[in-house]
Amino acid sequence: MLLLAGLFVLVYVMVYAGALIIEVINDSSRSADYYLTMALNDVIRTLPYSTGAAALWIVIAYFFHQSIVDAVTGGEDVTRQQQPRLYNLLENLCISRGIPMPKLKIVDSEALNAYATGLNRRQYAVTVTTGLLNALSDQEIEAVLGHELTHIRNGDVQMMVIAVIIAGVVGFFAELFFRSFFNFNYGWGYGGRGSWSRSSSSSSDNSDRKGSGGAAIVIIIVAVALIGLAWLLSQLVRLALSRSRELLADAGSVELTKNPDAMISALRKIENRGELPGATSAVMELCVDNPREGFSDLFATHPSVDQRVQALVQYAGGHDPGPLALPSDPSAGLPQRPPDQQLPPASRPGPWGDASNPADAPPGSEPSQGPWGSRAGPWGRH
Repeated sequence: MLLLAGLFVLVYVMVYAGALIIEVINDSSRSADYYLTMALNDVIRTLPYSTGAAALWIVIAYFFHQSIVDAVTGGEDVTRQQQPRLYNLLENLCISRGIPMPKLKIVDSEALNAYATGLNRRQYAVTVTTGLLNALSDQEIEAVLGHELTHIRNGDVQMMVIAVIIAGVVGFFAELFFRSFFNFNYGWGYGGRGSWSRSSSSSSDNSDRKGSGGAAIVIIIVAVALIGLAWLLSQLVRLALSRSRELLADAGSVELTKNPDAMISALRKIENRGELPGATSAVMELCVDNPREGFSDLFATHPSVDQRVQALVQYAGGHDPGPLALPSDPSAGLPQRPPDQQLPPASRPGPWGDASNPADAPPGSEPSQGPWGSRAGPWGRH
């Protein structure tokens, strides 16, 4: 909550920086103290308007963020009749833990990813890609669904959506100020009346006027620095929120499914295969994995898969098979995991018996026995 409050403060920092620029544009012959004082008065005077604009942004996002995300990713609602396998897996998890059933959505993409959205019970939705459905077993899909349900249970979805919204406000105004300042050459001798460059270069200026022009330059630099700092801090707050939430969601999935090996193998299959074409960075932050690591991992929104797997091995007793290949991969003909790192078939059976992937079995072979007989999982073979 403190981090979210800090994001709101950054909105007013942006307003203050904008007020500094406007004051310099209006009159470039004043001292630095004058600009700082007048900009603060401008912020106080326009406080209701800036607060109202930020609140309006939040209200719009509150009601329409799901539609916006669906428009970006192509997510569509599905019913039990359309996706019985996925729907039953999600419903079973919700019933077993007394969790309200969220909406279920599908994105037609070869990417392996999933995400949760919504700000209240009527809006909650879990979205899964078709690539994920085709590549993962029932146990692995259930682990991913448990991960997203944990985001909903912990309130992560609301927090991340609000963080993205507020950081979006900061980013929007930062880009607006920079474009206005550089595209229209404010402060570089081509702005309107009162350009500090023109007044400081005038032959009739005395030493006091030159000092005032220097103050205007300093104020412009301070304003630009404040805008850049506010943008950077807004991104770091988003990253801090997202990274810690992902580790807790992995733990919550294991709590729901009692199958750490399924969560580990799901992460290994999803690793570096989750890029959603056309998705913005804000949408990728909501996904179970975000392959966009950023500069030297500094701006990565998620912990690395290795870090997440090691946490599950250390605290949940799971087994790491190492990087896994999929049938669609160029190296699919190679062994998927070293023989000495094979998952023990009966050491962690989970609620469905054998935790191995039925899709890896030879054609025509029967899946392993579970509590429902010779069918793979409680809903038959898929």
